[in-house]
Parts: sequence; structure tokens; C-alpha cells
Amino acid sequence: MIVGSPPVVLFDLDGTVSDSAPGILAALRHAFAVTGVPAPDARTERGLLGPPFYESLPPLIGDVPLADVIAAYREFYATAMFDTVAFGGVPALLERLHTDGIRLAVATSKPERYAVPIVEHLGVAGLFEVIGGDALDGSRGTKALVIAHVLAGLGEPDPSGVVMVGDRSHDVLGARAHGIGCIGAGWGYGLPGELEAAHPLAICPTVADLAVLLEARDAAAS
Repeated sequence: MIVGSPPVVLFDLDGTVSDSAPGILAALRHAFAVTGVPAPDARTERGLLGPPFYESLPPLIGDVPLADVIAAYREFYATAMFDTVAFGGVPALLERLHTDGIRLAVATSKPERYAVPIVEHLGVAGLFEVIGGDALDGSRGTKALVIAHVLAGLGEPDPSGVVMVGDRSHDVLGARAHGIGCIGAGWGYGLPGELEAAHPLAICPTVADLAVLLEARDAAAS
């Protein structure tokens, strides 16, 4: 149970706040094509949505330098990143939570340089106290490091008053590294059984389910 006043909710971005698959996959396909990496199947592509590329790409690219693939991806993604929309119900939920005094932050494995303009593009940037992500040099290349960065920006709130919301197992594990519970976003990009195997606090199949759970926890904490 979330305790503290007000509670803090960290949101993953891709697959949780926004449906960003079209832009990400277009940029990845471009990067693979120009660097000679064989195109992966649809399931493998889906598995690339969310986790840090420093973890997910090396098994796929063989001897091709990772830096070359990432550079080609970023060149294309500079414009493709705006091919994204907020999942239905998410902006309204964020508005309600913000109005209720819950502190909100974004914790994404996407480089912060892209995360900030994307959240602005979605029209919800003003609801988040911190929008945190990886650095361009990969120095925050795990979800645990990103969450540490975001928590520092929030003034190191008590972990017992913080919860993470994310769609992939690395969200659950990154939060757990800081003693923070995670709620699984079942509408996102997680592979079948992935969230269940990571044992989050709960898995919400829909945004409406998440709203019910967070609002119930907020009432219990107040």
C-alpha cells in the first residue's frame, strides 16, 4: 500500500503513457537496413519496445557496432519520435492524480533528450514534476539507474510512498532495486507472461483498472 502525503507515482513512457511503437519500429527498421542487420520477426520487434537498447540490441546485431546502429536509429528517430499518441484515458487519469495532489514523474529508458519533447507533444508535460530518462551516452542504461535519477530530482522521497507504473519486466525489476513496488500496465508492450513472471504489485489490464487501483490507494493513504 502506498503511504505518505502526497504519494508519488512514476510512469514509464513507451507502452504505458504513450503508444510509441510506430515511430520506434520505423526508426529501428531504418537502422537495421542501413547497418546490414537482418530484420527481426514481429515478436522480436515487440520485445525491443521499452527495454534499453544497450541490453536488447546486442543479441540481434552480431558484429555490427552497437554505436552504429544507435546512431542510425537516432538520425531517423529525430522526426519519427512524434509518431506517438497517448493511450486512451491516460491524460485524464494524469489530470485527476495531479489535481488530487499526487506527485507525478516520468521514468523512461528513452534518452531524456527525446522524452521531454515527446511528453510536451502529448500535452501532459505540465502534470509531471520530473521527466527523467537515460543520458545520450548510456550512462543511465538500466531502469534502476533511471529511477535513481528521477528519485533524486524528486528530492529522494520515501520509497514506501512511491509506486512505479510500467509495462515491461525491467520496470518491475528497476523499481524493486529501490524498494519500490510496481504496477504492471497490461495494455502495453509486454510479451505474454512477462509481467506475471516479474511479480509486480498488480497487473492492470486497462487504464481504467489502473485508475481504480491508484485512486483506491490514494484514498487509503489520505
